[in-house]
Amino acid sequence: MSPPDIMPAESVVCARESDSFSPLQPVAIRHGRLDRSDVPEWKRLVDQLPIGLLTFTADLQVVCVNEHFRELLGLDGPVDKPVVSVEQLLALSATLTGSVRRSIVDACTAMYSSGLGQALNFELAASSSEGTMRSFSLRLSHLYDGDYIAMLDEAAGPPAIEAGILERAMLDPLTGLPNRELFHHRAAKSLAVIGRAAILMIDLDRFKAVNDGLGHQIGDMLLVLVAKRLRAMLREGDTLARLGGDEFVIAISPPPDHDALGDLGRRIVDMLSRPYLIEGQLVIVGASVGLAAGGDDGTDSVQLLAHADLALFHAKETGRGTCRFYAAEMNTRALARRSLESELRKAVALQQFELHYQPQIGLEENRLEGFEALVRWRHPERGLVPPGEFIPLAEDVGLITAIGDWVLGEACVEAMRWPDSMSVAVNVSPRQFENPAHLIEAVRQALAGSGLPGHRLELEITESALLRHEQTILKALTHLRSMGVRLAMDDFGTGYSSLSQLQNFPFDKIKIDRSFVSDVKAPENRRQDAIVRAITALSAGLGMSTIAEGVETSEQLIQLRDGGCSSVQGYFISRPVPVAQVPDLIARFDSGRADVKSWYR
Repeated sequence: MSPPDIMPAESVVCARESDSFSPLQPVAIRHGRLDRSDVPEWKRLVDQLPIGLLTFTADLQVVCVNEHFRELLGLDGPVDKPVVSVEQLLALSATLTGSVRRSIVDACTAMYSSGLGQALNFELAASSSEGTMRSFSLRLSHLYDGDYIAMLDEAAGPPAIEAGILERAMLDPLTGLPNRELFHHRAAKSLAVIGRAAILMIDLDRFKAVNDGLGHQIGDMLLVLVAKRLRAMLREGDTLARLGGDEFVIAISPPPDHDALGDLGRRIVDMLSRPYLIEGQLVIVGASVGLAAGGDDGTDSVQLLAHADLALFHAKETGRGTCRFYAAEMNTRALARRSLESELRKAVALQQFELHYQPQIGLEENRLEGFEALVRWRHPERGLVPPGEFIPLAEDVGLITAIGDWVLGEACVEAMRWPDSMSVAVNVSPRQFENPAHLIEAVRQALAGSGLPGHRLELEITESALLRHEQTILKALTHLRSMGVRLAMDDFGTGYSSLSQLQNFPFDKIKIDRSFVSDVKAPENRRQDAIVRAITALSAGLGMSTIAEGVETSEQLIQLRDGGCSSVQGYFISRPVPVAQVPDLIARFDSGRADVKSWYR
């Protein structure tokens, strides 16, 4: 039936079953607004209406809700508090899904924002406690006293149409799997019937590299094949859903025992890690799995999913390509990580960082060529925090760009205090290349603000940064080179496509990873020495210099010099030092107090 019209101020009416209108007890008008001081009378009035009725203010605060509105949406709990928002009211519903609640709130907000007086019509659906489908008609309109009214009625349609409304809204359009809301609905139903369940959270490893390197179309096809493989591994009655991106989740009820569940997790890792052939392209990804079992790890689907998510995070943190069961101590670690993240955000705001500088020595003339700038976090309680403890977190939570901008500015200012022949090397995170325009502007501002010539700034870029959006990054590096900035490939030899990157990108220098700078007495020394010599010969042929990091003994230094390496840095020469000690290091090398020749004895 159609909702009633809003009657003039002199009376309030309700629609009878015959669709005729008859006036009810008038409600007094004072200063242009309804006088609801007589609450029992007002409540009796609206409760007689055969449709659901909700009135609310411009800031979405509930004024009145009638019993039929409560019944239709299964509202449970008191709503007679002094201030209750529409969103809080709808959260009490036992039948509404999250998406439907958001739709109603958005519609109410749009009604206020539009300033239009005509009614707005919305078709909404929600699942009842019995699991059947119910379709509702919601109509919104202005009240003459400045408030707003929402009128709700249940629409009876053909069963086939009703059954499809919510099902379509709760299916992932790409894979056809249930989405998060339908997953929770089914998992909760299984838990209510059986009492036990297990949840497996699955995340693909290296999926972003597929999207970036082969395109989103290949990435979408990969997700469809992943869903197909997962379906084939499950029993009838198990629930497989896609939560979004490359995350999938499985609910198993009743769950197998601990060992069998672990075997399933390992089989999933193995099955999803096998190659895929898509449009003639061989695609290889990995998978990590987090497992949580009901009873021990949680009692409802929301808690189980949270525990499985923690286990998944632990699996990815400890090397990927594995599965991990939830353990209570993971909560402690998660809390510690959230605490560290909060402190790191504060550190960025207060600039609680400082730079230490490690000298770089040229072996041809045995002279100090410059320094690498290394960031440290000066924590007010923990003291000096090394980068390995906070840089990965900064990359994960999106703080690395702000830290990187600060490092660039500070390093260039400090380098201006050194002799003109010296340069400063600054590490650039792969995450900073996600916005190349910002990185270019940060470099430009650092050089302009300090007055440092571009050729005295060297940016160290890891190979992993080059695997994402290759053409975009190539343009960015070419732009940086046009500013005079020098470019070095960091950790060379640790990736799988280093040679192609040397050919494609305009590097000036190769930085040999410390893993190739071994003890000369080690059995593998001959192979590593051959690798170093090959790298230096390749670099020389391409017109690039080389620098080796991690030099800790005179034997290593001699080996690198004899192998043709251009420059070195490491603890044997000097540990990274605070900025206050840099002038003394420079003076020592200039005066000859750092006896370089003695290093080769």
